[in-house]
Amino acid sequence: MAAADITAEGGAAPSTIPGPRPLEPLGVEVPSTVPTHWYNLAADLPVPVPPHLHPGTHEPLGPEDLAPLFPMALIQQEVTTERYVEIPQTVREIYAMWRPSPLVRAHRLERALGTRARVYYKYEGVSPVGSHKPNTAVAQAYYNAVEGVMRLTTETGAGQWGASLSMACALLGMTCEVWQVRASYDSKPYRRMQMETYGGICHPSPSDLTEAGRAMLAKDPDTTGSLGMAISEAVEAAVKDPGAHYSLGSVLNHVMLHQSVIGQEVLVQLAEAGERQADVVFGCAGGGSNLGGLTFPLIGQNLREGTTTRAVACEPAACPSLTQGEYRYDHGDVAGLTPLLKMHTLGNDFVPPAIHAGGLRYHGMSPMVSHAVELGLMEAVAVEQDDAFAAGIEFARAEGLIPAPESTHAVAAAMAYARTSASDGEVVVIGLSGNGVLDLAAYSAYV
Repeated sequence: MAAADITAEGGAAPSTIPGPRPLEPLGVEVPSTVPTHWYNLAADLPVPVPPHLHPGTHEPLGPEDLAPLFPMALIQQEVTTERYVEIPQTVREIYAMWRPSPLVRAHRLERALGTRARVYYKYEGVSPVGSHKPNTAVAQAYYNAVEGVMRLTTETGAGQWGASLSMACALLGMTCEVWQVRASYDSKPYRRMQMETYGGICHPSPSDLTEAGRAMLAKDPDTTGSLGMAISEAVEAAVKDPGAHYSLGSVLNHVMLHQSVIGQEVLVQLAEAGERQADVVFGCAGGGSNLGGLTFPLIGQNLREGTTTRAVACEPAACPSLTQGEYRYDHGDVAGLTPLLKMHTLGNDFVPPAIHAGGLRYHGMSPMVSHAVELGLMEAVAVEQDDAFAAGIEFARAEGLIPAPESTHAVAAAMAYARTSASDGEVVVIGLSGNGVLDLAAYSAYV
């Protein structure tokens, strides 16, 4: 089946593809506080990240192997060891719509916890879609548009990535087609509506629109889906359309690169607040994009300057790739269409339960995050869903913000630490990766 047929059968594709919008900068003033470069942890690692392997030959991937899926600029960013990569001005102008995101001292939470630690949270929920995901969605859409690609396919769990790529494509005159994990598609209808408002097309996964999806449904017609399944469908659709590329919202090195704006801002904002360093930073962990973006600049500072920030990955106990998975080469998808990645994995056929934190339901972990854990540069903890939501509610009632279900895992681990282990004056930073405004149905069982 051709990719064009897949779109037609979906029934939601526009009859005409919008023409490309100008990619040149608008010329608007961008605040100096918006980062000018992305930071690349690979430049400072004492041991290189193991290379991605071709699924057929098991040899390291070359640029030609990735060209059917990604533009050359992103392929180069995937393997670069340069410490800094310049952010195109057009991308910085879009970033300036919400960046820099605030770093907030959580005074009321400190009082509620009875801690003498200084607790901060880095709030990515100020982006137009309410999460950190546009940091890479805008960059990926931009580089594809520069190369003349007008259609992107992708997967999404909770829907924040699908909404972010849909928004980025709308800003740059492209079309976006999303396969959303069935469990989240059914439980989070407003995410689908958000994608469609931006002009995106959203299918539940597995679907009958791809060969991979039909095979999965034949095996288990009642499956709740997984990100690995949705990735297989999105990759298949892209490969079959010479005018399309695939876009991934987490895991890969270039995604970690784009998300580094988060941690770079944290370093500046902590200094402005009079702090020497963060003592402990907690980030939720699914595929690794929010976690890497938050922590990699701080880990890089440790490696270069001798600071001692602890980085803690907080994953769901229902999908514990870092704390219980094996560190080995594995496919990033169920059908085995993707390259082999050296990562912590529960197995590419692992189907996690339909937990509310849909953005954390991935069988594997970013190779760079996995490598950092293996080198002892990062720790990992697993958080139960009930504990996460309890912490999210306590945070909301103290600080006024309702965290995304994914973010509550970092909130829970940080709150437990501040209550029981933090020293007086210790600086604790929480990555609040998104808001939970479109996830209130998930909270309803806990209030």
